[in-house]
Amino acid sequence: MPAPRSDYTGCTVMIYDAEGNHLVSTKVTYYEKSALRIEVAEIPPKLTHGSSCKLLILSSPSPYDYQGRVRRDGARSNIAMYLGHEKESRNAVRYRIDSSALIENLICDNRPYALHTPLEVKLINISKSGVRFSAPYSSLTDGDRFQMRLKINESDKLLIADVVHHIDFEPEKSEYGCRFLIGSEKVGGVANDKE
Repeated sequence: MPAPRSDYTGCTVMIYDAEGNHLVSTKVTYYEKSALRIEVAEIPPKLTHGSSCKLLILSSPSPYDYQGRVRRDGARSNIAMYLGHEKESRNAVRYRIDSSALIENLICDNRPYALHTPLEVKLINISKSGVRFSAPYSSLTDGDRFQMRLKINESDKLLIADVVHHIDFEPEKSEYGCRFLIGSEKVGGVANDKE
């Protein structure tokens, strides 16, 4: 597992409350080891001063799990500061996500091969180590490696993952459990992250 990046400024961040409910997605505007700031158009009511929250920062080569408490910035009401630390756990926490993504490339021998028609998938949950999604029946198989584009708040993220296992629900859809490819920021010269 690679060490966390030194700066997450500009990365998309997904914010969850203590129960794992997705509250908002936005961007990190400032980051240091024990504090980060984010700017949101409207601070969700559940993020009151002092409340605990969990953050999943969509960074390259893999997402980063962060946990802290809310501090409101007195100068501007639309700025929230989160003081905290990397969330420590043996198993990556899975966060519910209600969003879609596109699988644009399959990867073979470290080279991306563009799909004639990108595959749209429905995300179910995401963690710093992987993602689960549903897709049309039998779209992928175990062992497939792919490049997925997530679009959150006008921010593009390219994440690379392997299919670990899947469940078929004939004849309509399949669900896929996938592991992010850790430690590889580029595949065939194609950057894995746009920030």
